[in-house]
Amino acid sequence: MHERRSVRGFDQSPVDPATLQSIFATAQQAPSNCNVQPWVVHVVSGDSAERMRTALYDRAKSGAQPSPDFPLTGGYPGEYRVRQIGAAKALFAATGVAREDVAARTDSFLRNFRFFDAPHAAFIFMPRWAGMREAADCGMYAQSLMLAITAQGLGSCAQGALSHYADVVRDQLAVPEDMLLLFGLSFGYEDTTHPANAARTVRATLDQATIFHD
Repeated sequence: MHERRSVRGFDQSPVDPATLQSIFATAQQAPSNCNVQPWVVHVVSGDSAERMRTALYDRAKSGAQPSPDFPLTGGYPGEYRVRQIGAAKALFAATGVAREDVAARTDSFLRNFRFFDAPHAAFIFMPRWAGMREAADCGMYAQSLMLAITAQGLGSCAQGALSHYADVVRDQLAVPEDMLLLFGLSFGYEDTTHPANAARTVRATLDQATIFHD
């Protein structure tokens, strides 16, 4: 848990197939309500990853409005906004992007759609009939997946941005319309020289996030 963090700069070396199989088999042990296991995960590597990153990047760079399967959060209030701003400041400080440099900030955001150069990405879907409980199940799956990735000495980054153009992802992977895209996750070997990976975020204190009752 303490080793896992969001990696935003990857070495392009692919992960070997046996390790991929081990990672996703481990993640499949994640808990879910009534054991329904509502997640369906599509993993892209090699040519499929390159086609996907090109398609998503081109759509995003065109200025097209996002068309996610689930509404984007309009804005965070209060302390949640403070945390969001803190994370952005940490990233921009690490990468040397000035607040007033709109072009550099745009380029930084567009890197999401190229998976931060990661050789692999996973797209997490759930059935159209599913609701918030099943979405929570998919969140537990994603956390299990990221911990399994970390255990193999790899890095990952969960990305809401990879769900912004759900139609592109669905088209590239021939995913049926009854499956909805929640988010994506880039992963691979960390590029330890990339400045983005020097960024560190802080967590809320225990007393802010957890209330114990006797």
